[in-house]
Amino acid sequence: MKNQKARIGVLILLAAAALLAAVYYFARPQPVAGAKTVTVEVIHGDGSIRTAELHTDETYLGPALLSSEELGVEGENGPYGLYIQTVDGETASDADRTYWSLSKDGETTPNGADLTPIADGERYELTLTKGSW
Repeated sequence: MKNQKARIGVLILLAAAALLAAVYYFARPQPVAGAKTVTVEVIHGDGSIRTAELHTDETYLGPALLSSEELGVEGENGPYGLYIQTVDGETASDADRTYWSLSKDGETTPNGADLTPIADGERYELTLTKGSW
């Protein structure tokens, strides 16, 4: 009796996980093919702001940022995709506990730049942020 309840509980948990995965798969933002213009606002550590328009055929933000000579984005591939280290001549530093955070229209993106699909007319912010670790 006890084992049967445990098995039923595990089956319900697995079914719920599968349902959530399916909902995410079908509801996630889809990349848009073709030419697009995306605005990127760079907020430096001193509070200064630089705005640039990216004209790109890329479908994800990461490659669009890396191909922009105007913003000078540099980074390396990590376990979670592109880790942005330098933007517009300013480099994040582990010693200073700073990193580049990515947001869209003021809201933190749920994914990194490599997994953020872009569409024409969207606006993103790259902010040099001081961490608390």
